[in-house]
Amino acid sequence: MQRRDAMVNELKHHLRKAQHRIKQFTDKHRTDREFSVGDWVWLKLQPYRKKTVSQRSNQKLAAKWFGPFQILMKIGKVAYKLRLPEDAQIHNVFHVSQLKAFRGILPDVPSVPAWLRGKEATTIIEPQAILQRRVVKSQNMAKVQYLVQWNGFPASEASWEYADDFESKFPSFVIQT
Repeated sequence: MQRRDAMVNELKHHLRKAQHRIKQFTDKHRTDREFSVGDWVWLKLQPYRKKTVSQRSNQKLAAKWFGPFQILMKIGKVAYKLRLPEDAQIHNVFHVSQLKAFRGILPDVPSVPAWLRGKEATTIIEPQAILQRRVVKSQNMAKVQYLVQWNGFPASEASWEYADDFESKFPSFVIQT
Protein backbone atom coordinates (compact mmCIF):
# COMPACT_ATOMS: atom_id res chain seq x y z
CA MET A 1 0.00 0.00 0.00
CA GLN A 2 2.87 2.39 0.81
CA ARG A 3 4.51 1.60 -2.50
CA ARG A 4 1.30 2.53 -4.34
CA ASP A 5 1.00 5.81 -2.39
CA ALA A 6 4.63 6.64 -3.16
CA MET A 7 4.01 5.94 -6.84
CA VAL A 8 0.86 8.13 -6.85
CA ASN A 9 2.78 10.97 -5.17
CA GLU A 10 5.58 10.68 -7.71
CA LEU A 11 3.06 10.79 -10.58
CA LYS A 12 1.39 13.86 -9.08
CA HIS A 13 4.81 15.52 -8.74
CA HIS A 14 5.65 14.85 -12.41
CA LEU A 15 2.23 16.09 -13.53
CA ARG A 16 2.71 19.36 -11.59
CA LYS A 17 6.18 19.78 -13.16
CA ALA A 18 4.78 19.19 -16.65
CA GLN A 19 1.91 21.62 -16.07
CA HIS A 20 4.33 24.24 -14.79
CA ARG A 21 6.57 23.81 -17.87
CA ILE A 22 3.57 24.13 -20.20
CA LYS A 23 2.35 27.24 -18.35
CA GLN A 24 5.80 28.88 -18.56
CA PHE A 25 6.02 28.20 -22.30
CA THR A 26 2.50 29.51 -22.92
CA ASP A 27 3.03 32.62 -20.80
CA LYS A 28 6.12 33.56 -22.84
CA HIS A 29 3.87 34.26 -25.82
CA ARG A 30 0.92 35.70 -23.93
CA THR A 31 0.44 39.40 -23.29
CA ASP A 32 -1.82 40.83 -20.62
CA ARG A 33 -4.12 43.24 -22.37
CA GLU A 34 -6.50 45.54 -20.61
CA PHE A 35 -8.69 48.25 -22.07
CA SER A 36 -10.75 51.07 -20.60
CA VAL A 37 -14.31 52.08 -21.40
CA GLY A 38 -14.18 54.47 -24.35
CA ASP A 39 -11.02 52.97 -25.89
CA TRP A 40 -11.02 52.10 -29.58
CA VAL A 41 -10.01 48.60 -30.61
CA TRP A 42 -9.65 46.36 -33.65
CA LEU A 43 -11.77 43.20 -33.63
CA LYS A 44 -10.43 39.86 -34.85
CA LEU A 45 -13.16 37.62 -36.19
CA GLN A 46 -12.85 33.84 -36.07
CA PRO A 47 -12.36 32.01 -39.37
CA TYR A 48 -15.87 30.56 -39.28
CA ARG A 49 -17.19 34.12 -39.03
CA LYS A 50 -14.99 35.35 -41.89
CA LYS A 51 -16.46 33.11 -44.58
CA THR A 52 -17.15 35.36 -47.51
CA VAL A 53 -20.44 35.25 -49.26
CA SER A 54 -18.75 33.59 -52.20
CA GLN A 55 -17.55 30.92 -49.76
CA ARG A 56 -13.89 31.04 -50.64
CA SER A 57 -12.03 27.85 -49.91
CA ASN A 58 -8.94 29.77 -48.76
CA GLN A 59 -9.13 32.52 -46.13
CA LYS A 60 -5.40 33.22 -46.19
CA LEU A 61 -5.73 36.66 -47.77
CA ALA A 62 -9.00 37.66 -46.13
CA ALA A 63 -8.99 40.61 -43.73
CA LYS A 64 -8.12 39.62 -40.19
CA TRP A 65 -8.97 42.72 -38.13
CA PHE A 66 -12.11 44.85 -38.43
CA GLY A 67 -13.09 48.17 -36.94
CA PRO A 68 -12.13 50.19 -35.06
CA PHE A 69 -14.94 49.86 -32.54
CA GLN A 70 -15.42 51.66 -29.23
CA ILE A 71 -15.54 49.76 -25.95
CA LEU A 72 -18.85 50.32 -24.15
CA MET A 73 -18.18 48.33 -20.99
CA LYS A 74 -15.97 45.72 -19.39
CA ILE A 75 -17.69 42.46 -18.53
CA GLY A 76 -15.78 40.40 -16.00
CA LYS A 77 -11.99 40.28 -16.20
CA VAL A 78 -11.47 39.36 -19.85
CA ALA A 79 -14.58 40.29 -21.85
CA TYR A 80 -15.59 43.60 -23.41
CA LYS A 81 -18.80 44.89 -24.94
CA LEU A 82 -18.22 46.81 -28.19
CA ARG A 83 -20.29 49.38 -30.05
CA LEU A 84 -20.93 47.55 -33.32
CA PRO A 85 -23.06 48.90 -36.17
CA GLU A 86 -26.77 48.45 -35.45
CA ASP A 87 -27.22 46.05 -38.35
CA ALA A 88 -24.31 43.79 -37.35
CA GLN A 89 -25.33 40.13 -37.22
CA ILE A 90 -23.00 39.04 -34.38
CA HIS A 91 -23.02 39.33 -30.59
CA ASN A 92 -21.23 42.44 -29.30
CA VAL A 93 -19.25 40.87 -26.40
CA PHE A 94 -15.73 39.61 -27.13
CA HIS A 95 -12.83 38.03 -25.24
CA VAL A 96 -9.77 40.26 -24.80
CA SER A 97 -7.74 37.90 -27.02
CA GLN A 98 -9.91 38.98 -29.98
CA LEU A 99 -9.14 42.69 -29.48
CA LYS A 100 -6.15 44.86 -30.33
CA ALA A 101 -5.63 48.51 -29.37
CA PHE A 102 -6.32 51.00 -32.16
CA ARG A 103 -3.64 53.62 -32.77
CA GLY A 104 -3.95 56.54 -35.15
CA ILE A 105 -6.69 58.72 -36.58
CA LEU A 106 -10.23 57.33 -36.40
CA PRO A 107 -11.85 56.67 -39.78
CA ASP A 108 -15.32 58.10 -40.47
CA VAL A 109 -16.79 54.62 -40.95
CA PRO A 110 -15.42 51.43 -39.35
CA SER A 111 -14.49 48.60 -41.67
CA VAL A 112 -17.17 45.97 -41.30
CA PRO A 113 -17.48 43.23 -43.90
CA ALA A 114 -20.67 43.46 -45.96
CA TRP A 115 -21.57 39.84 -45.18
CA LEU A 116 -21.78 40.76 -41.51
CA ARG A 117 -24.39 43.46 -41.97
CA GLY A 118 -28.17 43.27 -42.19
CA LYS A 119 -29.93 41.15 -44.76
CA GLU A 120 -26.74 40.57 -46.70
CA ALA A 121 -25.62 38.16 -44.00
CA THR A 122 -28.13 35.60 -45.24
CA THR A 123 -28.13 36.52 -48.93
CA ILE A 124 -26.50 34.05 -51.26
CA ILE A 125 -24.52 35.76 -53.96
CA GLU A 126 -25.12 34.40 -57.43
CA PRO A 127 -22.50 34.28 -60.18
CA GLN A 128 -22.87 36.80 -62.98
CA ALA A 129 -20.23 35.62 -65.44
CA ILE A 130 -17.14 33.49 -65.80
CA LEU A 131 -14.32 35.74 -66.93
CA GLN A 132 -11.49 33.22 -67.36
CA ARG A 133 -10.62 29.57 -67.02
CA ARG A 134 -7.31 28.09 -65.92
CA VAL A 135 -5.80 24.75 -64.98
CA VAL A 136 -3.83 24.55 -61.73
CA LYS A 137 -1.92 21.77 -60.05
CA SER A 138 -3.49 20.78 -56.73
CA GLN A 139 -2.46 17.73 -54.74
CA ASN A 140 -0.46 16.50 -57.72
CA MET A 141 -3.52 16.64 -60.00
CA ALA A 142 -4.62 19.11 -62.67
CA LYS A 143 -7.76 20.96 -61.60
CA VAL A 144 -9.83 23.55 -63.46
CA GLN A 145 -10.61 26.93 -61.89
CA TYR A 146 -12.99 29.66 -63.05
CA LEU A 147 -12.55 33.38 -62.46
CA VAL A 148 -16.10 34.22 -61.34
CA GLN A 149 -17.64 37.67 -61.34
CA TRP A 150 -20.43 37.83 -58.75
CA ASN A 151 -23.75 39.70 -59.10
CA GLY A 152 -23.55 43.16 -57.57
CA PHE A 153 -19.74 43.20 -57.51
CA PRO A 154 -17.29 44.72 -60.01
CA ALA A 155 -14.97 42.52 -62.09
CA SER A 156 -12.08 43.56 -59.84
CA GLU A 157 -13.78 41.60 -57.01
CA ALA A 158 -13.91 38.38 -59.05
CA SER A 159 -12.54 35.27 -57.36
CA TRP A 160 -10.98 32.03 -58.55
CA GLU A 161 -13.19 29.05 -57.71
CA TYR A 162 -12.54 25.38 -58.34
CA ALA A 163 -14.77 24.13 -61.17
CA ASP A 164 -16.00 21.10 -59.20
CA ASP A 165 -17.07 23.25 -56.23
CA PHE A 166 -18.61 25.91 -58.45
CA GLU A 167 -20.62 23.43 -60.53
CA SER A 168 -21.94 21.68 -57.42
CA LYS A 169 -22.99 24.99 -55.79
CA PHE A 170 -24.53 26.44 -58.95
CA PRO A 171 -25.71 23.51 -61.11
CA SER A 172 -28.14 25.65 -63.15
CA PHE A 173 -25.50 28.22 -64.14
CA VAL A 174 -24.55 27.93 -67.83
CA ILE A 175 -20.77 27.94 -68.16
CA GLN A 176 -19.43 29.74 -71.24
CA THR A 177 -15.70 30.29 -71.39
